[in-house]
Amino acid sequence: MSGQPCASTGEFTTWTSINWPQVNAFVKRMQVRIVEATKVRRWNKVKALQRLLTNSFHAKALAVKRVTENQGKRTAGIDNVLWSTPESKFEAIGKLKRNGYHPKPLRRIYIPKSNGKLRPLSIPTMHDRAMQALHLLALDPVSETISDGQSYGFRKSRSTHDAIGQCFLNHRYWGNPKDKLKRKSAEWVLEGDIKGCFDNISHQWLLDNVPMDKEMLRKWLKCGYFEGSARFPTEQGTPQGGIISPVLANFTLNGLEKHLRTLFKSDREFEKINKVHLVRYADDFVITGITKDLLELVIKPAVEQFLKIRGLELSPEKTKITHIMEGYDFLGQNVRRYDKKLLIKPSTKNVKTFLDKIRKTIVELRPAKQETVIQLLNPVIRGWAMYHKGVVASRIFQKVDTQIWAALWRWAKRRHPNKSTKWIKYRYFHKVGNRNWTFAVKQITVDKDGNKQASFYELSRASSVHIKRHEKIKANANPYDPKDEQYFEKRDFKKSLESLTGRKRQTKLFMDQDGKCVYCGALLGYNDVLHRHHLVEKHRGGSDALSNLVLLHDICHTQVHSKGLKLQKPAPPKRGFQKA
Repeated sequence: MSGQPCASTGEFTTWTSINWPQVNAFVKRMQVRIVEATKVRRWNKVKALQRLLTNSFHAKALAVKRVTENQGKRTAGIDNVLWSTPESKFEAIGKLKRNGYHPKPLRRIYIPKSNGKLRPLSIPTMHDRAMQALHLLALDPVSETISDGQSYGFRKSRSTHDAIGQCFLNHRYWGNPKDKLKRKSAEWVLEGDIKGCFDNISHQWLLDNVPMDKEMLRKWLKCGYFEGSARFPTEQGTPQGGIISPVLANFTLNGLEKHLRTLFKSDREFEKINKVHLVRYADDFVITGITKDLLELVIKPAVEQFLKIRGLELSPEKTKITHIMEGYDFLGQNVRRYDKKLLIKPSTKNVKTFLDKIRKTIVELRPAKQETVIQLLNPVIRGWAMYHKGVVASRIFQKVDTQIWAALWRWAKRRHPNKSTKWIKYRYFHKVGNRNWTFAVKQITVDKDGNKQASFYELSRASSVHIKRHEKIKANANPYDPKDEQYFEKRDFKKSLESLTGRKRQTKLFMDQDGKCVYCGALLGYNDVLHRHHLVEKHRGGSDALSNLVLLHDICHTQVHSKGLKLQKPAPPKRGFQKA
């Protein structure tokens, strides 16, 4: 193993001086080497590469960056310490050391579940989160390389939409006589749910089977937690709230499909004859089979045996066997065959939960301004619709819009019990375009010439989100493997572009920059926080014209200003066929 394993901190003297493209490039190179070693099962080399990566300044900086930019950055552990300034972030990098490290107990809180029960959430300190993020950089490439192809939960570049897409593929054939092969999909489904998955995983199994620093893993598993002022030990499970916990859960459940294959003489008997197919998202999974007896007498006992070794068991109340004509709910969708046609729709339970949330919000906002109501409801409505836009949801979107309109009408009537229907209509509902009765606020703006212009700030409609089928990820694609790099670049470009739907100016900037940040050259990801940067500052006479704007990552935007850099507008990429 030649070359420098890490950069000296002398290269960077402050948080804002860190060259993030260089940091990302180093970590990526090391992760590629870990993937190559994992493929050939050279576990000693994997261990050595993991040690090099976790001791490097680059990986430590990236770990601190992750925990100080994610949604939990303002949530402290039991020490009430947050890294909110550039100085504290840079100082934290030097504290990420293995020697002498002892994680603090977790802070236990409870959040409500959909069934009325409470889910325990354990919050580590910032330092412990960063240490977990550091070792996750070395563990995740291994996980992605050896994970089951049909596992979709808590994995990079995978989502619930991919799992639902695989469910469609598993059920799409009904035995059409016009089909030469008369293919027919399995009609029976085992709906599985693991009881308290995160809370009951065997510590010994994790220590024996997870390829990472065992001492670090043991310390995290045994650190205990505080509930109020009382401290409790952790004898089993991996805490929900830890950055590394989802990957540990995936390691625990990986190999289930391989275990099921051993029950049959060949892959053909497994897939073609008995039509056994597994789709798993975290601890929720479905398994198809050709008969109910096969699932009841063969598959289910095998699953229970697999889980028992890991300290887990199936949840009796959520595990059942269903016929595809009755349908089953999975990840908020309902998968069901209607005679010869397979339809995947938003589940009744999911729609009810969504509408209950909307109605509750509207009731709580009875004294609020109409503009506030719209501001709070729009992200909820659009987020729910975007989640379901890949399935058969058009009619349900229209029904949902009707129910929301009725709730808003009741809200307006309660606010003005002595006013007439006509007065309320003209006060809260307007004609916008070709649509009447639109819940909207009329706004008056003044342009640069002093002319007044009227516009409407309106409530989003679920039915305004266009249905677009999701392009399922390849089962064996690995985001850390160089051979799949171009595949993921094209896929991420499409997803980033889709995420900008409705934002014409940002879409134009994104396309002009070929989807890349002007400062660091990395892809402007669909999950990244983006910033529109003025090439000529507004206080120096710069305008909001597109010719004076570029898109940057939020962290890149901070560095550009801290260093006083001047950027240039990139030339738009050439697309399509060019004349010779």
